[in-house]
Amino acid sequence: MRPIYDPVPVTLLTGFLGSGKTTLLNAVLADPRMVGTAVIINEFGTVAIDHDLVRTGSETYFRTTTGCICCTATSDVRVSLYELHETRLRAEIPPVSRVIIETTGLADPAPIINSLIPGGAPAMGLRDHVVARHFFLAGVVTAFDVLTGRSTLDCFLEGWKQLAFADHIVLTKTDLTDEPHDWAAELSGLNPAARYHDRRKGLDLEALFGEGGYSTSSKAEDVPGWLAMETLVQHSDHSHEPNRHGDEIEAFSLTHDVPLEPQAVETFLHIVTSNIESGLLRLKGIFALADDPNRPLVAHAVRHRLYPCHRLDRWPDGDRRSRVVLIGQDMPAKPIRDVFDVLAPRSSRKQRRSA
Repeated sequence: MRPIYDPVPVTLLTGFLGSGKTTLLNAVLADPRMVGTAVIINEFGTVAIDHDLVRTGSETYFRTTTGCICCTATSDVRVSLYELHETRLRAEIPPVSRVIIETTGLADPAPIINSLIPGGAPAMGLRDHVVARHFFLAGVVTAFDVLTGRSTLDCFLEGWKQLAFADHIVLTKTDLTDEPHDWAAELSGLNPAARYHDRRKGLDLEALFGEGGYSTSSKAEDVPGWLAMETLVQHSDHSHEPNRHGDEIEAFSLTHDVPLEPQAVETFLHIVTSNIESGLLRLKGIFALADDPNRPLVAHAVRHRLYPCHRLDRWPDGDRRSRVVLIGQDMPAKPIRDVFDVLAPRSSRKQRRSA
């Protein structure tokens, strides 16, 4: 059976926690040349926040999944692409010229790539055959945070693999350091063929999101081995708790229904991020503040570095709760929850008195 339309190129956008994937994705989607891009985002944990921070057009096909992608990559990616295919057949969305899949920062890219390349993960049914016929992996783009990149590579194999599989490596946060450095030379042993792009100097969209097929032929010798191993490994020994990744890394979320005092949020963020021994890897939150509940505050932190917060002009959707997701390694979750519980009710009582 011939495809009813030309196969659609899929680009995998990866990079470790806090590397700037969502910021990069927003910049890409804002370019008029990227009209017709469908977006699939996987978030770690049961409460999704990244989807609120991605600015897509009203007609853009947009889907999110949550949980530990190392267990669900093959099924989630194929299900998402199949649903996109069906939506397109029903003419419920405009034509799709490309797909970008943004992974969680903890994702091992091997199972995702294996689910999209010929000879990878075996098809489990008609759905998988449909996906193989109508989509193909065009390339892998990895965001690399120059501020925390070395420590990531020292501690997390996922960071290594995200770089090793990449066709293109986008260096992020270069505007926050004055240190000139040849990252291509430093990382050449890990990935000798990748092209490097400085996010501060602009993006070559034609290079990053070209329509050529993905190939491992120029990658380091570990890459074909990792893919071959992936076909043999069954993740049956992995906990499928959606807030956990392995035995040490865990995500937990905090929510509150009543707008919070700005000082309470500032205090909470300072306490959580100032302890460099807390095990915090990533914090991302969107808060309703009592001084202007219609303009939520967005907060980001990578390890103990809290980036400047900013206000959105409006809420992205109908969910106007304050919510924050924290991802950490052996992180003391209970003290953090206790701090939030102390600050949040205080804001609620003041809100009720003023009402």
